[in-house]
Amino acid sequence: MNKYGNELFKGAAPYYSKYRPIYPSSLIRYLVDKFSLNGEQQLLDLGCGTGHLTIRFSDWCKKIVGIDRESEMIEEARRVHQEIRIGNIDWYIGTLEKYKQEQNEKFHLVTIAKAFHWMDRSKILEELYEMVTDSGGVAIIDNYEPEKKLEPWQNRLNKVIEKWYGQDRRAGNSIYTHPTMSHEEVLSNSNFNLEIHHLPTYEITWTIDSILGNLYSTSYGSKRFLGDNIVLFERELREALLNLNQSGEFKEKLNLSVKLGLK
Repeated sequence: MNKYGNELFKGAAPYYSKYRPIYPSSLIRYLVDKFSLNGEQQLLDLGCGTGHLTIRFSDWCKKIVGIDRESEMIEEARRVHQEIRIGNIDWYIGTLEKYKQEQNEKFHLVTIAKAFHWMDRSKILEELYEMVTDSGGVAIIDNYEPEKKLEPWQNRLNKVIEKWYGQDRRAGNSIYTHPTMSHEEVLSNSNFNLEIHHLPTYEITWTIDSILGNLYSTSYGSKRFLGDNIVLFERELREALLNLNQSGEFKEKLNLSVKLGLK
């Protein structure tokens, strides 16, 4: 993440918390069953963001640690956690390496949800191998589908975004480039044993407000990239999408995979 600077998700936390789609319950059930979580284990959520996935394991773990480099994300996670008032969760701002230096803990399960691509993946897996208990593992949750056929509303949305944000996908102080090596390959080259699980396809419903909020929660869709054009951009996006569907509701089917590194 270093090449992108320290403000990759600056200003994104409130949008991230409110508008990011929630992972399906089938994911929680799968990981609870796969790792026999029964309230006695410790779980680490690395790159936890605002903690919406982290908190959902509260009933199944003795202790949970959520780590993220972005202070705004952790502050929002703490706020949400205090409101919900369940689970023994420690929130930590910083890197995994720094956490390891300060704490000597073992975890039965480590989750990394849509954050692995920002990390030095081989190094992270090396560090985690020492931290994971025998029979435990790492679960990398991913919905990256570069060949996925987009819905008409998504194509229209992307054209408006490209017009106002530019063709390059900005990220922090640089341009985002997706890793050339897949998560599967990186896991295969590590000390963990690779296993892949595909969850059933599920559908979510978007509104124009949630589409905008989700965009503003991303590294490339930060409001700061729009400068003084926020109102004009939002007006054009609303008009473009309402011309496709006057109800303002849009469906998307999602496929989620879990890449497991088992110890």
